Formats: sequence, structure tokens, C-alpha cells
Amino acid sequence: MAERRAAAGGKHELQADCARCFGICCVAPAFAASADFAIDKPAGRPCPNLRADSRCGIHRDLRQRGFPGCTVFDCFGAGQHVAQGTFGGRDWRDDPATARRMFDTFAVMRPLHELLWYLTEALALTPAGPLRDDLTAALADTGRLADGTPDQLLALDVDAHRDRINRLLSRAGDQARAGRAGADRRGAVLIGTDLRRAGLAGANLRGACLIGADLREVDLGAADLTGADLRGADLRGADLGRCLFVHQSQVDAARGDHRTVLPPGLRRPAHWSLTITPARAPRGRPAGRRRH
Repeated sequence: MAERRAAAGGKHELQADCARCFGICCVAPAFAASADFAIDKPAGRPCPNLRADSRCGIHRDLRQRGFPGCTVFDCFGAGQHVAQGTFGGRDWRDDPATARRMFDTFAVMRPLHELLWYLTEALALTPAGPLRDDLTAALADTGRLADGTPDQLLALDVDAHRDRINRLLSRAGDQARAGRAGADRRGAVLIGTDLRRAGLAGANLRGACLIGADLREVDLGAADLTGADLRGADLRGADLGRCLFVHQSQVDAARGDHRTVLPPGLRRPAHWSLTITPARAPRGRPAGRRRH
């Protein structure tokens, strides 16, 4: 999987390499005290857990210390691209004048790298033809934009570019699900919903909010999970082996167990091993009522 992405994505690295970054994701974004973060942090201020060597001082204990949001963040390689490419290895600590521009540039680079990841996945799914040609051109164009100067990146309307690419990705997802297409639940708000009998094989779940949803033992084969929010979703026993456009940070945000089937190339999160599977009623008798 990693080799496939490297070949399709060209020279752009689409996996984070924190050793070649300067802790940009620990400084640039703001976050608020919540279930995801133990403290408030304004944009541009280093997290108090960030060490002088740009490593996290509580990396091994982030979940236990109240920072699960950090464990599921993925820059798709944008951090090292900004640090080593766009700014030529200049650390924001040593060159404070560039700090604000670096952080603002990261806010553009991260969505570009995410689009590179999705386009690479789409190319792997799409046979030769006009759509594949369009995806190839979009990948090259997005890569060219990512290689721009700070001024060029900051002038880019990244939302407009993302809208154009998303239309292509949606077409790629529809084509990949042809003959297997299921329910259209694009953008559906399904927080805490019991979906065990919803029939989601081949479903279009692009942008769906599945926070805390019950997906135990659900077959998600050929389902399009582009941008689906899986925070706290219960994937114990679920089959994601053939689903489309699911990335590691989505899996990391969910709950699962040893029975959860993952797509090739994705790893089983370490915290899943801590999940206790309670006894539950037979399939015909739900263990409890949920609000829909």
C-alpha cells in the first residue's frame, strides 16, 4: 500500500514524518478544552507538552492525559513539506519572523496533501479512461500547487480547489461502487445512531457524522467513507476491508476490536486492545434502546 501511494503520488510524501517537522501541528492550530483536548490553546502558541526538540513530551500517554484529539490528527505529510521544502529547513524557533507565515502556509498545505492522498487512492481504484485522465491531471495540478512558494500558497483559494477536486473524487467513488451502490447517506447526521441493521454495504457516507454510532458487525464493503467522522464509532466486529477512501486517522478515532476487518495498509490502533467487549443480546434483540 505504501509503495502504491508513493508511486502514484510521485515525489510527495503523504505520511507524516514528525522527525523532519518542527512540531508545526503542535503550534499552528487552536484547540479548545473538550473531550478531545485537556486544555485551551490559541492558534500560534506552542502546546505546553511540546519539547525543545519538537517532540511531544507525553506522546505515549496522550489518551490517558486527555489529548485523544492529538492521536487522530494526520497532516498527510504536510508538516515536513512545509518545514523542509517550503521553508528550506528553517525552524520557526530560530527564525521567529517566519513563524506566522509558516503556520499560515501549513493551514493551506495540509488540505492540499489530504487531496493528494485521496487522488492517489482514487487513481488506484479507477481503470483507464477519461475519469482516470482527469484524476491524473488533478493530481499533477495539486502537486504543483503544493510546491509553490509561501506567497503563492497563501494566495491560493484552497476551498475552491478542494471543491473542484471533490467533484472528481465523488465521480471516482460512484464508479468504484457501480453495481454495488447502496444507500445515499451523504452528510447524514447519525450521532449515536444504532446502524446495525441499516444495510450500509455500498453506501455513500461521504461527510457523514457517525460520532458514537453503533456499527458493530456491520458490513461496510464498498461504502464510501470520504470525510466521514468516526470519532467514538463502535466498529467492533465490523468489516471495513473493502470500503473506499478510509484513512488511518478515521480508524484511530473509532473503537474496534480484534474482529474488526481493516483495509490493506491500515494498522489496528493500539488502544483497541484495551476495549472490553460486553455481553450483548442476540441480533434480533437489541441490548438497549438508542436515540435516533
